[in-house]
Amino acid sequence: MAGIVAKFGGSSLADAAQLEKVKKIIEANPERRYVVPSAPGKRHSDDTKVTDLLYMFQKSVQYGHDSTEIFRKIFERYVGIRDALHLSIPIEEYLETVRENVMKGASEDYTASRGEYLNGLLLADLLGYEFIDAAEVVFFDKRGKYDAAKTIDHMETRLLKAGRAVIPGFYGSMPDGSIKTFSRGGSDVTGAIVAAAASADLYENWTDVSGFFMADPRIVKNAKKIDCITYKELRELSYMGASVLHEDSIFPVYQAAIPINVRNTNAPEESGTMIVPMIEDEDGPAVTGIAGKKNFTVLSIEKNGMNTELGFGRKVLACIEKYSIPFEHMPSSIDTLCVVLEDSKVKDNINDIIDDIHRVCEPDSVEVVGHMALIATVGRRMIRSVGCAARLFGALADANINIRMIDQGSSELNIIVGVENDDFEKAMNAIHNAFAGEN
Repeated sequence: MAGIVAKFGGSSLADAAQLEKVKKIIEANPERRYVVPSAPGKRHSDDTKVTDLLYMFQKSVQYGHDSTEIFRKIFERYVGIRDALHLSIPIEEYLETVRENVMKGASEDYTASRGEYLNGLLLADLLGYEFIDAAEVVFFDKRGKYDAAKTIDHMETRLLKAGRAVIPGFYGSMPDGSIKTFSRGGSDVTGAIVAAAASADLYENWTDVSGFFMADPRIVKNAKKIDCITYKELRELSYMGASVLHEDSIFPVYQAAIPINVRNTNAPEESGTMIVPMIEDEDGPAVTGIAGKKNFTVLSIEKNGMNTELGFGRKVLACIEKYSIPFEHMPSSIDTLCVVLEDSKVKDNINDIIDDIHRVCEPDSVEVVGHMALIATVGRRMIRSVGCAARLFGALADANINIRMIDQGSSELNIIVGVENDDFEKAMNAIHNAFAGEN
């Protein structure tokens, strides 16, 4: 099949004017054969996403409250888009079916998924493409786990038969036919599945920004745009909190080695950011991106002769695992082991964890360092760039920022530093400015 699969986010489909932009984008390249829409997003900062309205409608009905006004807002959004685009689809009938099903006790997954479903109907009518209900081609098993084999098999057949189609994102169906939604990045997941099933040459993810930036532009005002990034770099950055496509949402295209192009619906002339399996660029920048998060706690465990004690690290991690807490990083030296934990996962268990470590591991001391922020400096060429670490640490020293922790993976794809929460924004800017000139 090949061709291009284009997924459009909620901001790209918020109103009739945005749908007109999408139509022009699709028509500009005949290779854009399959389109995956999200539900209408916010039209302005004070607006409400349709999916949020649907959740509100569900709760209102569930608790026996008057849901008339909430449904009226949903109704007007879709009818308004249909009328402004002069489409003929009887969207009122579909809306009434949704209302009746929710009133009869339809599941929350069903209700939430109707945002994409209804928007898909409108977009298919606008483009003149076939509408394929995601419930007919995306499947979950009886445990609610995505069934990749069954989905790809059915999806390939339907896409080939359709030629050009709109497949709404975010949901699929259970073995009993009931609707099931994806838990994270739902429409992105569907877009990636469609791209994999179509053996697409390219998966385009259209949003309201012109690609990814070297650092969060809300923190670094002059952040540079990333032109090209590998899947591995994306994984590292997203793990550390970067507002990029989550790795779970792009796994089907990653597995199929299909490149992704993140583009701006409001500026389609801009090339955006390419995400690819591999880049051969001997002269490229050392650092691709910087990302970080606040609010970590570091347990620094010291014991003389730790390196010769069999199973010491395992026993420490077992004390933490007991409270269902994953560890983030674990740098160590000959007599010291540090375990980095995210505060939101530790909650009120820190004292109990320390008591268990003292009882089970018998350390000489356990020091707790709180209010820590972690910053990852990521780059595929860092391993071959002389002086990269020196520039990083020098930039932080020049900004008078004390480094509390350093960790580097064996792949040398990133360097993670721990700084005080209060120094987080200043550190992000210092690192970005040290490397932005070469991008």
